[in-house]
Order: sequence, then C-alpha cells, then structure tokens
Amino acid sequence: MVWWTRLFGSVHHAHRSAWTLGFAAAIGVTAAGPVSAEGLSDALVKAYQSNPQLIAERARQRATDENVPQALAGYRPQLMASLGAGLQQVRNLLPTNTFQSDTLKPWTIGVTVTQTLFNGFRTANSVRVAELQVKSGREALRNVGQGVLLDAVTAYTNVLANQALVAAQKANVDFLSQTLDITNKRLNAGDVTPTDTAQAEARLNRGRADLNAAEVNLAISQATYAAVIGNLPGKLSPASPIDRLLPRSREDAIALAAKGNPAVLAASYDVDVATTTIKVAEGSLLPTVTLQGNASRSRQADSTVGTLGTDQASVIGQINAPIYDGGTAASQTRQSKELAAQSRSVLDLVRNQTRTAAIGAWVSNEGAKIAVSAAESEVRAAEIALQGVGREAQGGQRTTVDVLNSQQDVIQARARLIGAQRDRVVASYTLLSAIGRLDVQTLGLNTPDYLPDVHYHQVRDAWHGLRTPSGQ
Repeated sequence: MVWWTRLFGSVHHAHRSAWTLGFAAAIGVTAAGPVSAEGLSDALVKAYQSNPQLIAERARQRATDENVPQALAGYRPQLMASLGAGLQQVRNLLPTNTFQSDTLKPWTIGVTVTQTLFNGFRTANSVRVAELQVKSGREALRNVGQGVLLDAVTAYTNVLANQALVAAQKANVDFLSQTLDITNKRLNAGDVTPTDTAQAEARLNRGRADLNAAEVNLAISQATYAAVIGNLPGKLSPASPIDRLLPRSREDAIALAAKGNPAVLAASYDVDVATTTIKVAEGSLLPTVTLQGNASRSRQADSTVGTLGTDQASVIGQINAPIYDGGTAASQTRQSKELAAQSRSVLDLVRNQTRTAAIGAWVSNEGAKIAVSAAESEVRAAEIALQGVGREAQGGQRTTVDVLNSQQDVIQARARLIGAQRDRVVASYTLLSAIGRLDVQTLGLNTPDYLPDVHYHQVRDAWHGLRTPSGQ
C-alpha cells in the first residue's frame, strides 16, 4: 500500500502540474509571466502584412486597375511620328536617247494625329467593363484576405493545441514511467504478478508512441504557422472566440452572408461584366467615324530631279461601315451572350454555396460550444474517477490495469477538450468569414488597412509614364 500511495500522490501531482502548464495555456488559464508572448492579433497583423498569397493578390488587383486607363485611351487622340531617310540612285532615259543619272539622299518627316469620334459605343462600354472588373477584383482580393486571416487563425490555434497535447502526453509518459518503476518494485516485493508489470510496460510504450505522434503534429503545425504568418512560433498567448462580432441567429448569418460575402459580390460584378461585354461585341457592327490630321515634309524625293522637296498637310474625316466580316462580329456577340448566361448561373451557384457555408459555419460554431462544455464535464468526471480508482487500488479493491485504464480515459478526455477548444476558436472565425466580416477593421487589428482604391485613382487618369506608383 505504501508503494501505491507514493505513486498516486507524488506522480499524479506532477501529472496535474504538467497538465496545468500545457493545456491551460491553450484555453486561457495562464498566469502572467516575464516572457512576452505573441498574441493572435499580432500573428494576424504579420500575416496581413507579409503573407505571399495576399501580396500576390494585391499585385493582381493593381494590374486589373490598369484595364481602366487602357479602355479610356479610346477617347484620346493617337499621335504618330515618322521619319525616313536613305540613298536613291536615279538613272533616267531621255528622249534624246541619252541617260541622266544622279544620287539622291531623300528624307521624309511627318506626324499623324488620329481621333476616333464614334466607334459604336465600344469605348464607353469597354470603360464600363474595366471598371466592373476592378470592382470584382476588389471583392476577390477581400475574399483572399479573409482566407489568409482564417488560415492564420487556424495555424495559430493548431500550434497552441499541439503544444498542449505534447505537454499532456509528456505528463502521461512521466506518470506511466513512474507507475512501471513502482510496479517493478512491488513485483520484487511479491505484491503483484509479472502480468501487472507487462501491462504497465505496454501502456508506457503506447504513451511514448502517442507523445511522438504529438511532437510530429506540433512540428508540422509550426511549419505551417511559419508559412502562413512568416516566422516560427515562439511563446503564444491564449486565443479566444469572437462571439461579440457574430450574428445572433442562423437567419441573421444567412442574410449577412448573402449581402456581404465577397464571393457573392464578386460573382455579381462578373455578371455585369459579361452583360456589358455583349454591348462591346455589338458595337463592332456599327460604323466607325475617325478624324485624321497629317503633316509631312520630304526632300529630294522626286526621281525626275525636277523637285527638291514637298510639304504636305491634310485633315481627313472617315466613316467605315461594316457590311460583312465573314460572321466574326455576330459570332462574338452570340458568344458573349452565352458567357453572360454562364455568369448568371455561376452567381446562383455561389449564392447557394455561400448560404450552405453560412449555415454550416453557424451550426459548427454552436456545436463547438456544446462540445467544449461536454469535454470539460468529461475531464472533470474522468479525473474524479481516476482519484477514486487510485484510492480503491490503495485498499486492494482495484488492480494496476484498472488504474492504467482510468489514466488512459483521463488523457483521452483532455485531448478531446484540447481539440474542442481549438475547434471553438476556429469555428467562430469561420462564421465571421462566412458573413464577409473577417477583415482588419472588424477585428480592430493594429495595422493600416490596404486600400485598393488608392492605386486605382493613381493610375486611372494617367496619360503617360512607365513607372508604377510604387516606383517600379
């Protein structure tokens, strides 16, 4: 009995201490320490500022902005300068049956200005298409931003959970190791049989395997954390759900997702893009009116050597009306109509997917609350059962395997609670993402928000210049 009292008293106390340091850190029951810990908001700021996927998407959006000045160029005059120079050998046969020859050095310089006055409204509709593409791209950028922030939350909580699991498994191994030591001593004293020792040894090896698996999962989660956030995790602060930002009912979640989810808004703009593209295609069936001005000067360009130079200037108005182009414009119009029909179907699909995602996120968040409560109750009951089994074992009413089984129930219950706490945090952020509000402003992150409209206004009315606003 003395051996078992020492085992259950000192070892279980050490186990509980390790459990407190490991698991409680994941669920927010840690004491303030001298070492500064990185919080979830800090990790989200890093991901928002440096995640490669998000940076690439911002560059894509800036490239999309350039479609607008390209479309606006259709309103502006086109100016073309030309210069030609060379050598020309001339040999003329005269009526007197004699030859006249000379070497000329002709050159010509000219400038042509072309202004489109009417092109079937293609320029106006092209500008409209480009602006709608910008709006769609902004929503796509917002969607990627939400995904990156949600990935950061997932990576952060995975590291916390796996750190807690490693700590719990280490405490379990310590418990089982000391259990085996004391069981061996009791075997030598004749209190137990070799079966008890074999059972304790088997559980210890299982515990070591579980610890190894937990350490592997922790290493993987740390690598994922570095990929998403930009640095390996150090000491992390507890993460909490964000219930204060979430809708109060499932119906509210569905309504907010329908109005604010960036995937839905992007698909809506894509429908407008496809519809306006039909008008662009139809514009090629209408006449085109242009005005062209030309001025040129040439010297020594007359092969008869009778004229030394020519100066010319002209202003010409031109109307081109298509009669038949082989069916190209008609085919492009029909094609645009089919693409518009496709975009409307895609919008319906995205709306359905968003609604499903909102319902799933709401249900998952509510279910996570219940899972945490149930897991907490399970842990309390399992710990009480372990204490009871330990006392009964001291009285000879329980065997070593009973204690080992009860200990296994405790560690499994704690692992489920760790997973439930992790799922609880992720589910709350997933629901916020489903309704389209997982962003810097809503979360109150300490970082400037990336504003895509700044670059748009910088380049929209730019008439020239090869450098980007960032100086590239």
